[in-house]
Amino acid sequence: MASSKDKGMSKAEIDKALIENFVNLQKVLTNLTVKFDELSTNVSKLLQLFEISAKNFAEKNIDSGRSSVDQDFLKKLDSLLDQNKVISKGIMLMEERIRNKDANSINMIKRPLY
Repeated sequence: MASSKDKGMSKAEIDKALIENFVNLQKVLTNLTVKFDELSTNVSKLLQLFEISAKNFAEKNIDSGRSSVDQDFLKKLDSLLDQNKVISKGIMLMEERIRNKDANSINMIKRPLY
């Protein structure tokens, strides 16, 4: 019969490699979560900027009457705001999914390997 060294890695070596891989995966997922959080924050700031710009633009043009160009511009701004809201929601859902996977990976590491 062949010994465990002839087969390749021993069970302890395999377990150690698996744990190291899980730890590295946790680091990557944590980094990705942080990046998504930063991206979400930046998208929220951009959304606030567009909202402020649209309000200021609307306030300046209320008294003077709006031309068709201004109306088109406002429609485009509103459309852009809606798109940013959808993107922001998508990013938040992705972040939540990554955090759930992160928690599941931690639970897998904590389970005894048999």
